[in-house]
Amino acid sequence: QVHLVESGGGLVQPGGSLRLSCAASGNIFRINDMGWYRQAPGKQRELVAAITRGAITNFADSSVKGRFTISRDNAKSTVYLQMNSLKPEDTAVYYCNAKIIRRGEGLSSYEYWGQGIQVTVSS
Repeated sequence: QVHLVESGGGLVQPGGSLRLSCAASGNIFRINDMGWYRQAPGKQRELVAAITRGAITNFADSSVKGRFTISRDNAKSTVYLQMNSLKPEDTAVYYCNAKIIRRGEGLSSYEYWGQGIQVTVSS
């Protein structure tokens, strides 16, 4: 089994910062792409940012460019999302996503999701 566990969410005032972490554990041979999605109330889940194993990043949501940074620590099987200058419209449940090759099961990649963590930006 493989698990993704997110941490670091919460309530923050507009203009504040939060750092989300997502740690993968379990029967892992290699973690390929990792990313963060978010889902606001009444909206579909959308990709915020992604990062390859080699640390190439992609910010799918132009509204976060310059404010959010995605990074990873392969030794710790962890991906981070540093969120600065937060706005009320960043309020959402944030989900970690990873494409993982399991140990002893060839090279097939499986997609995993974290349980989601609430980020609320409000004064």
